[in-house]
Amino acid sequence: MYSTGKLRKVAVLGAAGGIGQPLSLLLKSDAKSRISDLALYDIANMGMAADLAHIPTASRVKGFSGEGELPHALDKADVVIIPAGVPRKPGMTRDDLFNINASIVRNLVAACAKYCPSAHVLIISNPVNSTVPIAYETMKSLGVAQPNVFGVTTLDIIRARTFIAEMKGLNPTDVTVKVVGGHSGPTIVPILSTASVKFTEEESKSLVQRIQYGGDEVVKAKAGAGSATLSMAFAAKEFYDSFVAVIDGVSSVNPVAFVKTDAFETGYFASEVKLGPNGSVKSILPENLSPYEKELLKTALADLAKDIRKGEEFARSHAH
Repeated sequence: MYSTGKLRKVAVLGAAGGIGQPLSLLLKSDAKSRISDLALYDIANMGMAADLAHIPTASRVKGFSGEGELPHALDKADVVIIPAGVPRKPGMTRDDLFNINASIVRNLVAACAKYCPSAHVLIISNPVNSTVPIAYETMKSLGVAQPNVFGVTTLDIIRARTFIAEMKGLNPTDVTVKVVGGHSGPTIVPILSTASVKFTEEESKSLVQRIQYGGDEVVKAKAGAGSATLSMAFAAKEFYDSFVAVIDGVSSVNPVAFVKTDAFETGYFASEVKLGPNGSVKSILPENLSPYEKELLKTALADLAKDIRKGEEFARSHAH
């Protein structure tokens, strides 16, 4: 069932958390994921690895608990997925989140730079607009010439597809739409003109608002018990699948990711990315934007610049 050369070791850092557990389940249970080894790491007890290991698919699962076992989790990893950190709770600003998660991400990617420098590192930990620059700059400062760092913003796309389908009475699996920019509030730019259905001005504004702040719906619905975890795990698995399909040469559909790019003066941006040899990444810019979308993009870039600068400054001031 598996072709040689395409099996890989995947490490999930923060595997015991609200996103880490369902994501690990999705990765282990899908025989098509082409994973030979699934390394599950957290500072907590990783007994869940034994639980997952009983699922009859070919990938071997091993749990790693505590900082002392992090090097073993990362050894020979091809892909590292990082959902580690604290979730957003009601009343919590993205600054509050930043103060906690920035250090967690920096320490984990520093270990990646040491033990699997050529791995593809997929960042889920929020705020992505700042944690991706932290990851990239930290790995660069530790001697990784071309850090393969990708921010996972797929959740914005799956929300857009779901909300459009609800509004128009469609099956969400039939809906496609591009969402670019960043991964928080006004930095999220839904390109509704790329959807196969048309919207009135009122519908567009209502959809954009809901897509940009869909995370708040979940935080509110969970009444203080956390943020989007299950939909985020689904989004991360969808990104992983599309990402490795391109790397393996079995798909030419460009995934969307928040990456380091020269295409915008902000230095980072989420859009379709063309993956080249040796980990090179080229952002494909959105074309033919409507006047409304151009305004959204302008607002997004101003906010993004602040988030990115904050991440870069943190990385510089906490260089190893």
